[in-house]
Amino acid sequence: MGNTEMIERITMGRRGTITIPAKMLIEFDLKLNSVLLAETTEQGILLRPAIESPIERYSESRIAEFAEEDKLVSTILDRL
Repeated sequence: MGNTEMIERITMGRRGTITIPAKMLIEFDLKLNSVLLAETTEQGILLRPAIESPIERYSESRIAEFAEEDKLVSTILDRL
């Protein structure tokens, strides 16, 4: 992202929808279904890209794999 400050006039549509100008979408690498955070500031509303991290939900078999790997690591460390 560059440090170029952009100011664009946009119009709010029905139900509060807005369209972000194409050059801003490109500048911030926003694509369909990108998640943004909206926060209030002293100057108004700030929209910014959200940082998302995938979360893995572990199955019982995956937890068992971790436990087995822990045993293996423990055995190796005991030999040192």
